[in-house]
Amino acid sequence: QVQFVESGGGLVQPGGSLRLSCAASGMAFSIITMAWYRQAPGKQRELVATITPGGYTNYYSVKGRFAISRDNGQKMLYLQMNSLKPEDTAVYYCNKGPSASDYWGQGTQVTVSS
Repeated sequence: QVQFVESGGGLVQPGGSLRLSCAASGMAFSIITMAWYRQAPGKQRELVATITPGGYTNYYSVKGRFAISRDNGQKMLYLQMNSLKPEDTAVYYCNKGPSASDYWGQGTQVTVSS
């Protein structure tokens, strides 16, 4: 069974940094393009970044501030978030990308506020 477990969120001041982690299981992680998504209060879930099995990355509206990475051996996905803004406040999820599977984890809450 496919499973994603996200962690690393929290409360951070504007301009701060966080590193999110995602543990994937039940899938051939090393051959699948992965992604981070986020859902802000009252908004639809949106794609944040993708990374291919070989490490090629794409960013959607956060380029230059966020960095997606992966460890195929450990089946882990990461999102380094720098220069955080209040508008980055959301629940962050990992999944396949750029088209997500039907399996969603619980997500990890990121709140950017002073």
